[in-house]
Amino acid sequence: MPGTPKGLVHLCQQCGTGFPSSGPRQQSRRRTWLRNDAETRTSQEVHLGGYAACRIRELGGMTTRIREFLKHRTDNGPCLVVDLDVVRENYQNFAKVLPDTKVFYAVKANPAPEILKLLAGLGCCFDVASLPETHDVLAAGATPDRISYGNTIKKEREIAEAFRLGVTLFAVDCEAEVEKVARAAPGSRVICRIHCDGSGAEWPLSRKFGCEPAYAADILEHAHRNGLVSHGISFHVGSQQHNVEAWDRALASAAAVFRTCAERGIALSIVNLGGGFPARYVRKTPKLESYGKAIFKALRKHFGNNLPNTIVEPGRGLVGNAGIIEAEVVLIAKRSPEDEVRWVYLDIGKFHGLAETIGESIRYPIRTTHDRDEMSPCIIAGPTCDSVDVLYEKTPYPLPISLAIGDKVLIEAAGAYTATYSSVGFNGFPPLRQYVI
Repeated sequence: MPGTPKGLVHLCQQCGTGFPSSGPRQQSRRRTWLRNDAETRTSQEVHLGGYAACRIRELGGMTTRIREFLKHRTDNGPCLVVDLDVVRENYQNFAKVLPDTKVFYAVKANPAPEILKLLAGLGCCFDVASLPETHDVLAAGATPDRISYGNTIKKEREIAEAFRLGVTLFAVDCEAEVEKVARAAPGSRVICRIHCDGSGAEWPLSRKFGCEPAYAADILEHAHRNGLVSHGISFHVGSQQHNVEAWDRALASAAAVFRTCAERGIALSIVNLGGGFPARYVRKTPKLESYGKAIFKALRKHFGNNLPNTIVEPGRGLVGNAGIIEAEVVLIAKRSPEDEVRWVYLDIGKFHGLAETIGESIRYPIRTTHDRDEMSPCIIAGPTCDSVDVLYEKTPYPLPISLAIGDKVLIEAAGAYTATYSSVGFNGFPPLRQYVI
């Protein structure tokens, strides 16, 4: 491309693929990549700087505080650094965009005590999936009335213990779970989770959770007859949801359940809109304001002037862009002398916090100090003796040709679903170390 500086890389905002733009060999590769991936036609040119470049903060979340922490770090091995200032800003943005909706932080995204304490102090509520998470939230200073036990798969003794601690809001999606709650937590409020389409999400949810919408009224009526308070409906449109209209269809189903229950003399009062609000990875995402407007429009459309109370359960949307992983290049290899695609092995992989690269679903922004240099496609893998431990192979990742063994890399937007996914000691590697600053 005439007039293009060396090292200028075309990055596709849809999938994160890239190709260098200078030289005849690179021009040939560019044409090949364009033929193989129609989405790259929507690519934009992005000039990537080193760790100190201000552009990084815009793209993935490097802050001055994180940069200074890493600059003075003395220990070895991969680590995750989370900036609480970003978490605070994200929470305030949710409160501003959805002012009439209570925010319940999905603790499973990152249960670091410092994060829980910060959010508790800001008035946030919490969605928990287990008793240990319940204990963590209470220890952080939240009261039990700010806790929703959102996991629909609970042992009866766990329900009883949560109830003893003061939790009175539980999610269910079948009659058997209703009966457990009725025995272990009499008089509690229950929200029935319905299954909904997760199209548009990078991490769609399966049929493991949620009943068919047409069955929900029967489940809530069963709860009512068993002495529970049938409180409302919940759903989840899929994690890292890019379609701001995804809530419309689910809210249509929820409104239908509200009407059916009303006909049976049961007044529902709340809709749990779930999570799905995205972090900024390689693919461009809509602004949070766009989600807020679309959700309010859908609520008006399906509920008219009789709007229910609403809650949201962001996890990734609250902490994803607050964290960055620093890792190291362990090995760079070719499988044959003619192979143009290098294998780049990092000291972190699927078993050490990057589990969401399964199926290459989540494509993290990866930065190096060589990002002004010429790029070429690479396969990225982790360090373990397990063939599954490959992060990006189906769609190779553009990395600098000058990248060398021992170089540091930054994996951005890694504050959610990384440290909690890290194995205890697979292959003898320790869990991912986390610093919250």
